[in-house]
Order: sequence, then C-alpha cells, then structure tokens
Amino acid sequence: MADKDGAFDTHVASTYDERHGATSPDALNATVDTLAALAEGGAILEFAIGTGRIALPLAARGIPVSGIELSAAMVDHMRAKLGGANIPVVIGDMTNAQVPGPFALVALVFNTIDNLTTQDAQVACFENAAAHLQPGGRFVVETLIPPLQDLPFGECKRAFAADDDHFGMDVFDVAQQTYSSRHVWMTKTGTDTLTVQFRYAWPAEMDLMARIAGLTLEHRWSDWSRSPFTRTSRSHISVWQKPA
Repeated sequence: MADKDGAFDTHVASTYDERHGATSPDALNATVDTLAALAEGGAILEFAIGTGRIALPLAARGIPVSGIELSAAMVDHMRAKLGGANIPVVIGDMTNAQVPGPFALVALVFNTIDNLTTQDAQVACFENAAAHLQPGGRFVVETLIPPLQDLPFGECKRAFAADDDHFGMDVFDVAQQTYSSRHVWMTKTGTDTLTVQFRYAWPAEMDLMARIAGLTLEHRWSDWSRSPFTRTSRSHISVWQKPA
C-alpha cells in the first residue's frame, strides 16, 4: 500500500531541508523578494508548501500566506518551525484542493510542477491555480529546463550528483516525457535511498496549459534575480496573469 504522503514521507520530511531544500541566503532572499513584488501586497497561496522554506520568510514580512500540501509529514515539519503553526494549510492535491481566497498570487516553486506525472494533472494544476486567483492575479512557476541537450543520442541516464556521501542519477524516458531521480546517500549506519518520479514540460507547453486555464504569459526569467531567459537558461521562472 502506498504511503499517504507519497514519496515525501516522515523520513524524507525529516531530512528534506538538509538534502533537497538547501538554498543560499542570497538566493532565498531573491525568491522571496520577487514573490512579494508579484503579489503587490496581496495574499499568497503556495502550492506544495512543504516544510515552509519559502512560506515562512514571506509570512515573516507580514504577507498573508496559505498553502496546499499533499504530505502531512512535510507540514508537520513546518509546524515545528518558528511561525509555522500560524500558516493555514490544506492537506490535499494541488490539482483540486481548495483554499478560501481569492489570492493575488499562487506560487509553485523548486521544480515541483514536475511531481505531477501526467499532462492532465499539470493542466489541472494550472486550472486550480487560476480558480484561486483574483482578477489580475498571477500564477508563478519555477522549474528546470529539461536537460536533454546533456544526453547523447539514445542515452537515458544523467548523473547529477557524485559527492563523497551522495550519488544521484536521473533516468529519462523521452518517449513518455518522464524521468525519475534516484538518490543514494552514504550514512554512518549504511545507505539511504530515494526515487521520485517526474514529468518534464517545456516552457511552450506550459504556456498552452496556462491558456487552457485562461491565463496569459506576463514574464519569463532564468532565475529569481529576473535575469533574461535565453537559449542557454537551465531553468525558468514563468509568470502568467489572470485577466483583470
């Protein structure tokens, strides 16, 4: 029987900030600065709020923040942090869970759109974001550009970590537009493994998803410092707006 928290169970939640959520203070500040500016003083809803890596600094600035999160274990970890008990969170799927609103901004960061492993689910996520937005509100997504240019023709594996205590490899199925990230950590007591399934989508495909949801592209940057998006960008920050 599958864990109700999916891949992000109690064990993963307890190590998430250290292993997956490490962000430099400058990068974190740039993320929070940009989200706050896009919200223009309004309330923010974070899809996949997780352990509060982004929500807590936003709330500390006095911005009303709510969340949707599939994993209760991740939210429990956020609740243990300073201010975490004060953020309203609905435990549920970001493709259909509802939070009282409306909101000036819906945010989905850190490649989490890829955790939805079908196109239908990703479209539903866009539609759910649009349903939560006030007129003129914005949906912002941060995710990677599929690193397929790094793969020789016919190859399906790409190493992304080879440290003394951590190996990581992505395994792609380009026919299905999916991939899995496979981690192995070497600890004092043995090895710790995690495999997470993803679906990648190009920015142009996401623009079509946004159009289905009634949103239009307003901005696309390569990072949270709002650097221009170019053909060599490794990730994108895309902002779609609901008609006013």
